[in-house]
Amino acid sequence: MELTPGQRWISSAEPELGLATVLRVDARSVQMLFARSGVLRQYARESAPFLRAEFRVGQRIAGKGRNLVIERVEIRDGLLVYSGDGMEMHEGELDDEQPVSQADERLMAGRTDAPRAFTLRREALQRRQHARASACWGLASARIAALPHQLRVAEAADARLAPRLLLADEAGLGKTIEAGMIVARLLASGRGARVLVLLPETLLSQWFVELLRRFNLGFALYDEERCEAIESAGDARNPFADEQHVLASLAWLEAHAQRQEQLLAAGWDMLVVDEAHHLEWTPTQVSARYALIERLAAVTPGLLLLTATPEQLGREGHFARLRLLDPARYASLDAYLAETAGYPARSALALRLE
Repeated sequence: MELTPGQRWISSAEPELGLATVLRVDARSVQMLFARSGVLRQYARESAPFLRAEFRVGQRIAGKGRNLVIERVEIRDGLLVYSGDGMEMHEGELDDEQPVSQADERLMAGRTDAPRAFTLRREALQRRQHARASACWGLASARIAALPHQLRVAEAADARLAPRLLLADEAGLGKTIEAGMIVARLLASGRGARVLVLLPETLLSQWFVELLRRFNLGFALYDEERCEAIESAGDARNPFADEQHVLASLAWLEAHAQRQEQLLAAGWDMLVVDEAHHLEWTPTQVSARYALIERLAAVTPGLLLLTATPEQLGREGHFARLRLLDPARYASLDAYLAETAGYPARSALALRLE
């Protein structure tokens, strides 16, 4: 099949995903984006289950706030251009909600399916919906022996549309597993699609293996070499837009201001930061790494900070993590210290009342 970036196709196997846009084509594969569904897929070029989304003369199409009735269809540089009502519309401008095939057109053309196929598809969709409604969806196949406290953490996170949590515990008690459970559930439930994990360079391989082996989550390892390879294609695209799930080193990003801006522009649904207690902050001085996480946290709905315990951080260090999660609630260090100063007395009183 002749494939060109910008073309619109529809999946014959999953028509419910809507119109797909060809993003990238190479000798063996094609990358397609279903913008309506928020799904990015990569297929083998020769066996992709796709049909060309072509509209005919007389049909009404919509895109970018315009509507027209097609009077003429042309092909320019491999892309369809529709003309009508005194205007032109390139196929890349079509609304993602644009219906490709009307039911009456299929009926008149005799393109019908066997009743058995309809019944089978309906039953499959009902079973899938039932499975997705389960609280275990996304975790049932995980290769983990979750401990009770890990299950409680995952359950608490799942109760939030976009969890913003501080996972503070001693080393070796499974914070990585907890984060993996939260991310896996977020992706499986459809509440997020793009996940960014930032951590020390020495932990990159460990996280990559753990996420893949335990949760079957494939993450792309990003470094300067990978970004330069993507940019060498010459189309000036943001390298971080190429993948939905990204692992990157904070040290590398700290040394490259351009990559920081690209990272911010790419947009994410969930940010995970391991070893977050190493992000240095005081009321008078903010480290470059902390500043980067603060900017990302401000524009990312979900946030997971994996840190040491509050006792190890100290009250000022603990406050620095809390203000990343909720800067409105934790706006002043002095106010926080004054508030928490009374906690020991209240705790002692609560124990006596039990």
